[in-house]
Amino acid sequence: MIERIDGALFCRMVEHGSACISARKQEINELNVFPVPDGDTGTNMAMTIGTAAEEFSKKSYAHVGQAANAAANALLRGARGNSGVILSLLFRGFAKAMKEKDTIDGRDFAIALDFGVAAAYKAVMKPAEGTILTVSRLSAAAAAAAAREDPAVEKVMDAALQEGLVALENTVNQNPVLKKAGVVDSGGKGFLVILQGMLDELRGVPMPTVEGAAAQEKADFASLGMEDITFTYDTVFIVRKKEPNQDLEALRAYLNSIGDSLVIGESDEEFKVHVHTDIPGEALTKSQEYGTLELAKIENMRTQAEELAAGAYVHSTDDLEKVEAELEGKAPQAPAESVHAAPEKKYGMVAVCAGEGLSAVFRDLGVDQVISGGQTMNPATEDILKAVNATPAEVVFVLPNNKNIILAAQQCVDMVEDKQVVVLQSKTVPQGISALLVLDPETGVEENVETMEGAMAAVSTAEVTYAARDSNFGGFDIKAGDYMALLNGGLFHTGTEQDELLRKLAADEVFQGAEFINIYYGEDVPKEYAEKTRELFAGACPNAEVSLLSGGQPVYYYMISAE
Repeated sequence: MIERIDGALFCRMVEHGSACISARKQEINELNVFPVPDGDTGTNMAMTIGTAAEEFSKKSYAHVGQAANAAANALLRGARGNSGVILSLLFRGFAKAMKEKDTIDGRDFAIALDFGVAAAYKAVMKPAEGTILTVSRLSAAAAAAAAREDPAVEKVMDAALQEGLVALENTVNQNPVLKKAGVVDSGGKGFLVILQGMLDELRGVPMPTVEGAAAQEKADFASLGMEDITFTYDTVFIVRKKEPNQDLEALRAYLNSIGDSLVIGESDEEFKVHVHTDIPGEALTKSQEYGTLELAKIENMRTQAEELAAGAYVHSTDDLEKVEAELEGKAPQAPAESVHAAPEKKYGMVAVCAGEGLSAVFRDLGVDQVISGGQTMNPATEDILKAVNATPAEVVFVLPNNKNIILAAQQCVDMVEDKQVVVLQSKTVPQGISALLVLDPETGVEENVETMEGAMAAVSTAEVTYAARDSNFGGFDIKAGDYMALLNGGLFHTGTEQDELLRKLAADEVFQGAEFINIYYGEDVPKEYAEKTRELFAGACPNAEVSLLSGGQPVYYYMISAE
């Protein structure tokens, strides 16, 4: 029975917990009842705690207080989504309780867990039962009770885990949406997976390996002779799927027919291919039948093997920027570093959005820093912090433009010393745009916040996307791949015909009573289709001025605002 934890053991425990949730993130993602493709709970929590695991892979800590503080700092900066932020807050409170301690026993662990729960509850404006907060709170209470009887840390952690599992099962009864879907809370599940992993490290249970982690990213040219190279080009690329759950077997068969060393990894939204072939262009062309090509890397293995054999420098795709600079007669630029800009003006703006068109709109409206992110790629707190620091203003307004990014943005408020950071509660891109339009450089902060919040409240937003998984939600039996129309964050309607959903939206009183309707079409919508959608709304809403803009956003075919 392990009685105490030192810094080195704590580091291994965090790494073990990180490996566990990484291995099971898709299982946790599937618990999300609302089937919109998004930055899911499992993914966000895995990426968040992964920042601490990465920190510990580089540096060891002898004292548990130092290790806990390092973990808390890493998680805070790497926090993604609401679940990731809450996880980071649990670790922040944990670190506060363990400050200055060399080792801890079960009583210290129980106190630290209670501190973490308090920090998480304090940060959430409207704590709800049946969530990660409930599960962690009841786990902490069980830990405290166990510590009074036996201070061995293993005993206390086991008590916390067992009570947490009971609490998790009860979340289905505490949340009507979970009850109808028959699933437990995904955030609570993620927390317990991490806690189980940390306890497993104490008990000597082997750390899980993450599926796909061993997939080859790049040819190992040092181990290759010319006789070993059957195909010339090492080819790696990523494709965003046209629809979820696509059958890739035909593509797999084709790629095997033109090459070898094939590895295809996939998620609901995209797939990644690694293949050796003589005709990489044809591999890319064929794969585009299944979606949109996002990234590609092609390297000549024969040339690289020859360079290595001759003792010469081996060129790779990492040299492209340098080669381009030399061809243009320019010195290569250093990689972008974190910039801290001194205040030069009263107000500055930071906005989050996905899509070149939407980014251009925000920049045209005077936004200083645009962070690429949104539903499927929640930016980390550190991403937002860097943008705030790079904004040369005394007061920096942050527009998250997504409800799952607001909490991560709010963590920046106390992390900047020479600027006032104000996080507006914009939950959609149209709300963020409306807030920008009423910002008055000559007015005080409180007056501007009131005006901008009023402008956001006057905007209704509809979004058209697809279902990432089967679900029964809001009275609809939803199948993966069905079209979904959302209105002001709630499910409006679903169906197999996109045009029918758009007609239902246009007929709704929200759009019938609007004076202005703005339609932002996504990267997967041809302009001629988008124009037909504009005509549909113009015909159905004759009293509104209807505008069409290319947003270029992923995931959402359309974002449509009504004012």
